[in-house]
Parts: sequence; C-alpha cells; structure tokens
Amino acid sequence: MATSALPDRSTRRDVKVMTLITVGHFLSHFYILILPPLFPILTGVYGVGYTELGLALGLLNLVTAVTQAPVGFLVDRFGARGILIGGLVLFALATLLIGVVPSYPALILFMVLAGLGNAVFHPADYAILAGSIGLARMGRAYSIHSFGGYFGFAAAPPVVVFLTSLVGWQWALILCGLAGIAVALVLFLNSAVLVDDRVRQPAAASRTAPAAPRGLLLSWPVMLSFLFFILLALGQTGLSGFSVAAIKELYQATLEQANWPLTAFLAVSAVGVLCGGFLADRSHRHDLMTAGYLGLLALALLPVALWPLPLWAITLHMAAAGFFSGAIAPSRDIMIRQMTPPGASGRVFGFVTTGFNVGGLIAPFLFGPLVDRHLPIMVFWAAAGIALATGAMALVAGRGSRRAQL
Repeated sequence: MATSALPDRSTRRDVKVMTLITVGHFLSHFYILILPPLFPILTGVYGVGYTELGLALGLLNLVTAVTQAPVGFLVDRFGARGILIGGLVLFALATLLIGVVPSYPALILFMVLAGLGNAVFHPADYAILAGSIGLARMGRAYSIHSFGGYFGFAAAPPVVVFLTSLVGWQWALILCGLAGIAVALVLFLNSAVLVDDRVRQPAAASRTAPAAPRGLLLSWPVMLSFLFFILLALGQTGLSGFSVAAIKELYQATLEQANWPLTAFLAVSAVGVLCGGFLADRSHRHDLMTAGYLGLLALALLPVALWPLPLWAITLHMAAAGFFSGAIAPSRDIMIRQMTPPGASGRVFGFVTTGFNVGGLIAPFLFGPLVDRHLPIMVFWAAAGIALATGAMALVAGRGSRRAQL
C-alpha cells in the first residue's frame, strides 16, 4: 500500500506544479495582448496615433529581449520562485497602473516595467519545471505550459473587450491587473512545491555534480539552439503576421475570408502543443521529432505555394501546418533541457528563448517587402523554406548536444 501511494502523491504534486506555472504563463501572454484591442480607444485618450501605440508595445518586447538572459542568471543564482512571483506582480501592477494613469508618457514607463516583469517567465518557469516535474511527465508538462501561453493570447482580446463594455477600459485593465496580483498571492502561498533545478539536487549530489561551465552560453550547442529559436520565430511570425495579407491579395478575398486560414493555424496549434507533449514523453530523440514536425509543416505549406487552391483547401493546409507548428514545442523544450547542466536552466532557457524576440523583430523586414512588392506567394515559399532550415538546425543542435554529453 505504501509503495502504491507514492506515485499518486508524485502525480498530484506534478499536477499542482504544472497548474501553478501554467496559470502564470497564461497571464504573461494575456497581458502582452491586452492593449491592442483597446488601440482604437487609446488613440483618442492619449492623443497619439497607432504608430506611437505600436512603439509602446514594441518597447515591452525590446525590454524583455534585453533583460531575459540576465534574469536567467539571477534565477540560477537566487532561485526561481521568488523571481517568478515578483515578475508576475510587476507585470500585473504595470497593467493596473495603465488603467489608473491615462497618460502616454506614463504608458511608456509602465510598458518598461511590464517588459521587466515579462522577462522572468521563460527562465523561471523552465527552471521550476526542470526541478519539480518527474522525467516521465516532462513532455506533457512542457506542452501544458506552452498551451497556457497560446490560450493567454487567445483569451486576451475577448476578455478585455467584454470587460470594457461592462465597466470601461480603465477598470477593465485594473481588474485584469488585480487578477494577476491574486494569482501571485496563490503562487506565494504554494511556493513550497515550486522547486527549481538549482536546489533539487541533494547536497551530496551537488558536490559531485559537474558545475556549469563558465562559457556555457557561448558553447556550440547553446549557440545553435539560440539560432534555432531565431529561425523558428522568424518562420512562425512571418506566417502568422503576413499570411492574411498574402491570401487577400492572391485570391481577392475579403478580410474576414483571408483570416480563416490564420484562425485555423492558431487554433489547431494549441491542439498540436498538447498532442506533442504526449508524443515527446515516448521519445528519446527529440531533435529528430522536432525536425520531423518542421518537415511536415513545410510539406503542409508547399501545396499552397505551388497551386491555386480554393480557400477551404488553404484553410485545411494551414490547419495542418498549425498542428505541426504547435507539436514542436514540447520536443523543442526537452531538447534544450537535455543539453543544460543541473542548476543552469534559468540562464540557458533565458538566453535561447531570447531568439523568439530576435526572430520576431526580423520577420517584418523579410516578409513585409514580399507583400509590398506584390509577391504574396513567396510568403508561403519563405515560410516553408525557413521551416526546413530550422529542422536542419535542430538536428545539428541535437548532435552537438550529444557530443557535449560524451
């Protein structure tokens, strides 16, 4: 009886950790997209144009990109849970204050604070998942964590618009900010279960375990992984950001019709994340799985680039591409974890996931000119080609990681 009870306790603990971390990750993505639905209102409130509001949103991403890697070092030095809770409070407080102080200069200041708060989630979340979740459930843990982010993006526009219709935009932001502070309190009250990989190892084991090398972030596997994340974000951002414009021009479709394939891509991506987690727990070669998903993603896009398909067929192909795009996430995260020494999850994940921000910044300069020059079909050729290149990068990074472990 005693032995049979142990796995149950372990399972309940893993579920509790996954729930706490996923709710925090949901809020981080939710807050990122909470302002764009309010832009038509905010232009009048602040007396500025969409360009100025876009710059404010870009500032959040820039601050996150600059500070995320240093935060990873702090996570490995001081522990993840306090930094995670503090970051969530800062992000929630910034959101709340935007509602309290309707001023554009104040918005700029609060977006800097929001960027600092947002920088903690990837390094802290992955350090806690690495230290708290059993290896047998690691793929599912990563998939549920990623799903929380996808769901946060999806939930933000309807929630903030609904609250605005009830209580106005200021109280909508204040209530959303208060919700984040409440979640931070829940995390604090349950912080005992949020063990990161810095402190998971017993004292005796930590004395014998090799320390993370000083040049870890500049090592070949980690740099390849950083480039992998850049390419991954480049293709996904390009496809999600410019496929609507490309389809609208190719088929003379209405804006609503052109959004159907993108909606299918994003919705099925969330399903792919969950399925990818279960498959990742049944594999030992996550670089192969990642490359395989990217190859299938490219194959799903090629018919759109090659033939003048009807809109319903394009929607099906984009849905398939979305599934494989989502399924990548758990295997991708485990691949990075396998190359990370104990106690270094914060800095490694903090550094390599900065590639998301870099790729997102590059994508408009690559895909935008294709649409401007009336080459919409090249959006799909470029996305397919980048997917193949990213898959090759995953294989090279995986091989480098295995050599480093020998």
